[in-house]
Amino acid sequence: MTRDPRHDILFTPMQIGPKMAKNRFYQVPHCNGGGYRDPSAVVEMRRTKAEGGWGVIFTEQTEIHPSSEITPFIEQHLWDDRDIPALARMAEAMKSHGALAGIQLAYSGINGPNLYSREVPLAVTGGPILTFTSDPVQARTMDREDIRDLRRWFRNAFRRSQQAGFDLVCLYGAHGFGILQHFLSRATNQRTDEYGGSLENRGRFLREVVEEAREETRGEMAVSLRMSLHEGGAFGFSNAELRDFIEMHGDLPDIWDLAHGTWENCSGTSRFKPEGAQEDLVSGIRDLTSKPVVGVGRFTSPDAMVRQIKSGVLDFIGAARPSIADPFLPVKVQEGRYEDIRECIGCNICVSGDLTQGISRCTQNTAFMEEWRKGWHPDRARPKGVSESVLIVGAGPAGLEAALQAARRGYQVTLAEATTTLGGRVARERALPGLSAWGRVADYRTGQMAPMTNVEIYRDSRLTAEDILSMGADHVAIATGSHWRRDAVARLHLHPIPTDPAMPLFTPDDLMAGNLPEGGRVVLYDDDHFYMGSVLAELLVSRGCTVDFVTPAVKVAEWTDNTLEQGTIMRRLLEIGVEMHLSKAPEAIAAREVVLGCTWTGRQSAVAADAVVLVTSRIPDDALFRSVRALDWQGAGIRSLKLIGDAEAPGPIAWATYAGRRWAEELDTPDRGDELSFRREIAELLPHDPITP
Repeated sequence: MTRDPRHDILFTPMQIGPKMAKNRFYQVPHCNGGGYRDPSAVVEMRRTKAEGGWGVIFTEQTEIHPSSEITPFIEQHLWDDRDIPALARMAEAMKSHGALAGIQLAYSGINGPNLYSREVPLAVTGGPILTFTSDPVQARTMDREDIRDLRRWFRNAFRRSQQAGFDLVCLYGAHGFGILQHFLSRATNQRTDEYGGSLENRGRFLREVVEEAREETRGEMAVSLRMSLHEGGAFGFSNAELRDFIEMHGDLPDIWDLAHGTWENCSGTSRFKPEGAQEDLVSGIRDLTSKPVVGVGRFTSPDAMVRQIKSGVLDFIGAARPSIADPFLPVKVQEGRYEDIRECIGCNICVSGDLTQGISRCTQNTAFMEEWRKGWHPDRARPKGVSESVLIVGAGPAGLEAALQAARRGYQVTLAEATTTLGGRVARERALPGLSAWGRVADYRTGQMAPMTNVEIYRDSRLTAEDILSMGADHVAIATGSHWRRDAVARLHLHPIPTDPAMPLFTPDDLMAGNLPEGGRVVLYDDDHFYMGSVLAELLVSRGCTVDFVTPAVKVAEWTDNTLEQGTIMRRLLEIGVEMHLSKAPEAIAAREVVLGCTWTGRQSAVAADAVVLVTSRIPDDALFRSVRALDWQGAGIRSLKLIGDAEAPGPIAWATYAGRRWAEELDTPDRGDELSFRREIAELLPHDPITP
């Protein structure tokens, strides 16, 4: 395979202050749900990106002092010298294949509730803590002595970062999360001293910190400023102010790292944000400075990357989510293996790992954050075990991933799909409003298996239990998916509610199959709380229906807070005229109306309806598995029989692809009994040394 010469510019080295980046692929800082709790998992994840060819690799947000921390969220710490060894191991991993290693330093200011450290929060201007969780805490306004302390804490962080072996420090002043932005923004800086008022004054602290970074590190580390392109709001740090600031201080950092004003806008899902969505905000800034500029935009197309550079918009292609979906993106472009690129679908499941304080995962890259915990690699497979053949029944996300990973390991793979279309649920969901990118889950896997000689795919092949026993496979995975319930049973209602058969009822499966209400007033009941209910509401409105959106939650699609899109979903539904019924649930479905009950008071009301759409829960399609298990499958020579994906327990698409990968990885492995299926780290116990008054 040969690289397209048009893409050569992506592999030209470029200077960043005292350091030289080997190419233009720049992994910007991103969270991962590991932080200080899972350091080895984070190290190995970054090492994999180094192997994948990135020119610059950054850590996630690294808190520099316990007077500003964002518990319950799990980020990195650089509070004292004891944090250096873990970060030094990370820097070494990042540099293992020639990348520059960067650390993002953060002081959260008015975003830091200090629920763990219990220190009084400090802010540019005091006030209630601005967090995702509306913590009932206020920060006090920093005085001049506090600012001197903060400058010293940054100097300590610069020293420790250099001691750990990092090449670059990124000063975090974007997304509204960093104190540097709090100084610059009139929304959070209402000071009247030399650090407030004019833009020159509001930029004073930032200038002091950059100068001290160079002094502390003797100019040996490059300095990046990560800043918001547009904060929004009447007093927010606007795009115009940012341009004025850069024009005033064009040579202040060694590189300008520009991101949208809020995290929600910067990392918007593909449902609402196309590739390169921030171009209008960043265009022309490159002309204001002699230093390089990096920006993001969920770039997955090498052509789009090249256009950004050749048109003078960016010097480096910043990536967080695309680097998660495919850590080997640079190598694949470099080698001309474009069809092997595992494209980010912009679902933000990766983000949810941070916001749920779990550990991140990726729908496309099932190895993400499992590189150390399970020893998985995104592109390199372990050799197969002693057996030879596998049969996977069902070509949805779980079945496709199981087939691909088993084939990569060297097994003879037979994949049987009951319909003519591969992809299962993603083949149906990709046709819904805003979800076309979901189809990449199927496209990538089918594309990868197409040239494989050890894979046979059979469509229109609905197998019986007897068929499965007769096929002679050593291992069988049943990945037959699930279907949506036709009643209100989910989280609130654990049993069906009274329903008049005269009322037309629809499920998401009906709508995705093209069977929709024919206009009129539709009550959509959402007790799923993810994306499906709001997507179907959009679909119904586009087909001429009037929609009443009913949910027992206090806001629509409440779990999408974790994918940064709940507010956008709410705005979209209001804009298209959807009527909201929050904290309500159906108690009975009559022939021409739905009786709603308030989930707080029980007070009832009625909504007229011509049809009802129920987005509640799903039932696993496990009948085939149970039929096979009831037969003498071991006597037929089958070594293992497993139910995987939605057929075992319905969940998000990422849960299904993970299940497929895990099944393939565990083929021919000994039964581990009660042993954990993954590695974890346990905090070191310090000697007992009571503090005495």
